[in-house]
Amino acid sequence: MRRLFLGLLLGTLLISGLTAAPACAQSTDSQGAAAGSASSSASLQEQVGKLQQQVADARSSGDNAWMLVCAALVLMMTGPGLALFYGGLVRKKNVLGTMMQSFILLAIVTVLWALFGYSLVFHSGTRFIGNLGYLFLHGVGAAPNPDYAATIPQETFMVYQLMFAIITPALITGAFAERMKFSAMVVFMILWTLLVYDPMAHMVWGKGGLLNATLGGVIPTLDFAGGTVVHITSGVSALVCALYLGKRLGYPHEPMPPHSVVLSFIGACLLWVGWFGFNAGSALAAGSLASSAFVATHFAAAAAALGWSAAEWLRNGKASVLGAISGAVAGLVAITPAAGFVGPMSALVIGLIAGVLCYLMVAKVKGRFGYDDSLDAFGVHGAGGTVGALLTGVFAVRAVNPIFKDAQGNALAVGLIDGNARQVINQFVGVVMAWVLAIVGTLVILKIVDVLVGLRVREEHEIQGLDLSQHGEEGYNLEV
Repeated sequence: MRRLFLGLLLGTLLISGLTAAPACAQSTDSQGAAAGSASSSASLQEQVGKLQQQVADARSSGDNAWMLVCAALVLMMTGPGLALFYGGLVRKKNVLGTMMQSFILLAIVTVLWALFGYSLVFHSGTRFIGNLGYLFLHGVGAAPNPDYAATIPQETFMVYQLMFAIITPALITGAFAERMKFSAMVVFMILWTLLVYDPMAHMVWGKGGLLNATLGGVIPTLDFAGGTVVHITSGVSALVCALYLGKRLGYPHEPMPPHSVVLSFIGACLLWVGWFGFNAGSALAAGSLASSAFVATHFAAAAAALGWSAAEWLRNGKASVLGAISGAVAGLVAITPAAGFVGPMSALVIGLIAGVLCYLMVAKVKGRFGYDDSLDAFGVHGAGGTVGALLTGVFAVRAVNPIFKDAQGNALAVGLIDGNARQVINQFVGVVMAWVLAIVGTLVILKIVDVLVGLRVREEHEIQGLDLSQHGEEGYNLEV
């Protein structure tokens, strides 16, 4: 029995061993396969992560390249665009003085922007002005600021916005052309940039600004590229300057025709091209919204040029070159706040309305009230910016730019034709605030500058011309 029991036990152990061996081998193989699968999955995830990073880097590079080009285009709008446009419209004895006003602002506003201007506009602060967190451009470098432009360096965003700050005060110079002292212009522009432009830009574009449509504003006002910030503030301030300084000697009895419409023609064409950087660049990325703004900008300028020319033709029996280029600029002004919110057909309507309205402001209203807005800065920029800002509230649609969304992320109506009638009221409030700030701020600054250095050149200097009296040079040496 004992031997039988031992034999049975040995047989059982042998059978168990034989059956267990394949199972152990199978288990070992399964563990190896699982480990290999996990390693492969991790490697795949790593590769996907690298590809996603490469895609993000490529998008960032593309957006950054586009925005640097747009910054250069907007800079071109001031010099040479505006300098040539305004320079051709004045008399020959004032061409250098007029162009110098645009050029010197390239330098003045750049320094102000670097020291504190960018911080006052784009750092979070109160509803009306930013604080000094970016003083001396502290912290403004290669890292993006996701509040404004998540795919480009903040330094690129900063320099792009600088170009807007440069051209805005330069637009005002058209109203007091041929009669303000150079020293007075410099002091005036420094104070105006600080007290008018910076607060208005923060209210509309800065985080937490009163009128900001996306970053915590109380009254969401649509201003894609500067209808209120750039054109209303500069145009209304231009009117205040023209009224405060008074008329040029001999105006309106003596003829004061442009000395070179050719220069103005070239300047207007440069403005038209540069405006693509102004409006399409305000998408802050090289995407479909930039394309939409580009198209709207071009269509509005074309329609406005035709509108102004048609109105002039009906009134005078002919369409002038100066009228056509002025109409194009009026259309560019009017579409600026709407460029990123409206489709091509709405852009045509906005441009046509602006062309006719601005022509009436220049040809009828200015003559009736008798103010000497030398180069029609108010008639084009003040009036065009106002009508453009209001019409933005009418024609803006979510199909172009779903800027308003509910808590679930669904797009809401944007403008009147989209089902949001309240936006017209918001636009009106923004326009009123821009007008009030420009009027009050400009009057205060003019009073200060008048006391400090005096505003207007002496009578003999005005007769002589600003080129010689203010700069000791002449624009043209016609001696052979």
